Amino acid sequence: MMIAGAGALGLVGCKQPSPVEAAADEGPDFFLNDLETRHGGRLGFAALDVGSSRRVLWRSQERFPFCSTFKPFLAAATFQRVERDEESLDRAVRITQADMIPHAPVTEKAVGRTLTIRELMQATVEVSDNPAANILIREMGGIAVWRSWWPTFGDTTTVISRLEPDLNTALPNDPRDTCLPEQTLANIREMAFSDRLTPEHDALLQGWLIASPTGPNRIKACVPEGWSVAHKTGSGANGTTNDIAMLTPLTGSPVIVAAYFTGAASATEDARDAVIAEATRRALKALGHD
Repeated sequence: MMIAGAGALGLVGCKQPSPVEAAADEGPDFFLNDLETRHGGRLGFAALDVGSSRRVLWRSQERFPFCSTFKPFLAAATFQRVERDEESLDRAVRITQADMIPHAPVTEKAVGRTLTIRELMQATVEVSDNPAANILIREMGGIAVWRSWWPTFGDTTTVISRLEPDLNTALPNDPRDTCLPEQTLANIREMAFSDRLTPEHDALLQGWLIASPTGPNRIKACVPEGWSVAHKTGSGANGTTNDIAMLTPLTGSPVIVAAYFTGAASATEDARDAVIAEATRRALKALGHD
C-alpha cells in the first residue's frame, strides 16, 4: 500500500450532517442510497484521488465494524517495532493448538513448529490468518499495547476492543471494533505517504496487499485494466462486507478507497460484494477515472 517517492497531501476533515458529502471541487454529487435500499444495509464509503485531492464520501463519519481491515495497520505497527529494535522479522514464534481459532490457513499447518514474525505478518495481511493476527498482538504486549498504538499513528476515533474472532460479531449499534471510513482514508494515506516505515518494509507490505487473493468480486472487480490493487478485505456477522485499498493506475496518482457495508444479513455474499464493487465504480467515475 506504500507508494515510494509520492509527496504528502492534505486530507481535510469536516462535519457530515447527512450521508452525502461532496467537496466543492469534486464535481457530481455522489449518492449510494439506492445500493442501501436494495439490500437494507448501511454503506460507509470514502475515496480520495491523491493527485487532485478530490474526494467522494457517503456516511464517512458514521461507525462501521472494521473486521479484518485492521490487519495492514497491525503489520505497520509491527514494522515500527522492528525499526525501533523491539522486534525482529526473523524471530521464531512457536505455534500451538491453543492458538487455533477459525480461519487459520497458514498457522493451522504450523502447529507444533515455529513461524517467524515475518511469516506471521504475511499470513495476517495476505490471507487474513486470524491466529497469526492474535499472535502478533500478543507478541507486542497484548491488546492494551495494540490499542495504544492507534493515537500514535494519528487516529483517535477507531475503537479497538477485542481480538479475533470476537471482533467480527458486528452487532448493530455496537461501537466496539469500529472505525470511520474517512478516518481509514487518513490512515491509508499516512501509511502510504509518510516516512513511518522504511522503503524495504513499505515494499513488503505493499507486496502482501497486492498478492492477497481475497475479495475478487469487491473493489478488484471494477478497477480499470492495468491498475494495481493493494487491498485488504474484512467480513463479519450481520452481513458485514468490507474492503479498503490503494488503487494505482499505470500513470498518474493513486486513489484510496475505504468501503464498509453492514446490516444486509439477508443478502447473499455475491450481492454484498457487488455493492462494494458498484460503489467503487461510481467513485472512480466521479473522480474522473471511468
